[in-house]
Amino acid sequence: MRYAHTNIAAKNWKRLSDFYINVFNCKVKPPERNLSGDWLDKATGLTNARLAGIHLLLPGHGENAPTLEIFSYEDTIERTPIMANHTGFTHIAFEVEDVETTLKTALNNGAELLGQITVKEIENVGTLKFVYFRDPEGNIIEIQSWKKY
Repeated sequence: MRYAHTNIAAKNWKRLSDFYINVFNCKVKPPERNLSGDWLDKATGLTNARLAGIHLLLPGHGENAPTLEIFSYEDTIERTPIMANHTGFTHIAFEVEDVETTLKTALNNGAELLGQITVKEIENVGTLKFVYFRDPEGNIIEIQSWKKY
């Protein structure tokens, strides 16, 4: 068994993909998708589903990495932005070399800060530095760095 991908249904898959490429050095895993048909309706439970998008290789795992699948459906439904304490999937996390630099890059690429950079000593593990923010479409991201014992 192997983890395959996480999907983000985006308003604008190209813009959101560029954010993850520019901020987290994700790499495009071709081909670009443009999908529709009875098979997609059957699998998703939707009617006349049409989507376009791309898979991005997540950093740090090589060419066989799990992917971030960013698709835009032709017919999308908006939702109220969630917070970290809502039920269900709430955020994705990236371990980074430098939290401050990565946050600055994210903010310069359309991210919105949620919290503040925090440092916490975790007994018998190390020192964690982390912060939460939203990508340009409102999805929550955590970036973190560790100094391990």
